[in-house]
Amino acid sequence: MRAQIKLGRIFGIEIGLHYSWLIIAFLITLSLAGHFQLHNRSWGGGVIWATSVITAVLFFATIVVHELSHAMVAKSRGMQVRSITLFALGGVAQIEKDAPDAKTEFWMGIIGPITSLVIGAICLGILYGLGWTPPDFPKTPVLAMLMWLGYINIMLGIFNLVPGFPLDGGRVLRAIAWWITGDANRATTIAARLGQFVAFVFIMIGIFRFFSGAGIAGLWIAFVGWFLLSASRESYAQVAITDSLRGVRVRDVMTREFLTVDSHANVETLVDDYFLRTGRRCFFVIENGKVIGLITPHEAQGVERNKWPYTTVDQVMLPLDQLKTVSSDAQLLKALELMGTEDLNQLPVVANDNVEGIVSRSQVMQLLKTRAELRA
Repeated sequence: MRAQIKLGRIFGIEIGLHYSWLIIAFLITLSLAGHFQLHNRSWGGGVIWATSVITAVLFFATIVVHELSHAMVAKSRGMQVRSITLFALGGVAQIEKDAPDAKTEFWMGIIGPITSLVIGAICLGILYGLGWTPPDFPKTPVLAMLMWLGYINIMLGIFNLVPGFPLDGGRVLRAIAWWITGDANRATTIAARLGQFVAFVFIMIGIFRFFSGAGIAGLWIAFVGWFLLSASRESYAQVAITDSLRGVRVRDVMTREFLTVDSHANVETLVDDYFLRTGRRCFFVIENGKVIGLITPHEAQGVERNKWPYTTVDQVMLPLDQLKTVSSDAQLLKALELMGTEDLNQLPVVANDNVEGIVSRSQVMQLLKTRAELRA
């Protein structure tokens, strides 16, 4: 879940929006406008829409705080947090690797619901302090915002405690199972299986409510269930991949034959005679018989087309010392993790500043496919 719209950084963590967030932001604002109009008919249209927009923005701000709480626990345990992305179903923190132990997993899972519950309690506490008494609906926009934000954050905290992986409650369950079994993969399998069951329950409840007259609310529950089901299945598949690749090293999969291009060739020649003719997307750049870098279509696309004949490969290549590389003795899982973290399709295999070969995602996928066929 990567952000298409960058908002900035908080504590060094990039905050961004996925395009799907725009849809849910619109729907929430629309829903809030109807809600405020129903309970405050004396408000004018401008007040209703302004209150709705501000409330929606503050709600998403609380989701960022929720995700930041996860990120702060992760950073305190030495884990790198790349970004936080808001999308249709809330937010997600991009943490480079899984928790190293059950204790870290537990606190990373539980801190999110605790944060949402605290935010909700603070909003309702301020509301009570300003003289509001339930069940009366507040008459002023500020108090109405506080009430809605208080209730929705408490509901969000409770919902996230549902033991459906990868919800926060599912991560807490995984941490407990990990502590009991001592096996992270087995714990993930347990949590993912229960997460699938919870997802099916959500889907069935959503369908039932839809046909019982709940309309969009029922479909929304079913959609959340579908999302949980998909995420739980992916988590289970990740465990299967981990088990399948355990003990495999980069040298077992990498290819020692790789294509090269001369550093003094121009970009036009590179595109016409190398990329387009062979269909290959990665070439090592050589100078005086030694590999000095790597080039892909991405680097060529960064050069204006009319400058291709006058731009040499070594001017736009990725220098070898700036590339993410692995050794042939490295675990293939570590290489795959690095490719995922850096969003790379291939990694040069380097020893003593010499390129020995290359390992790519396609090679890993081919290995997994072959193993799945022979073990079926």
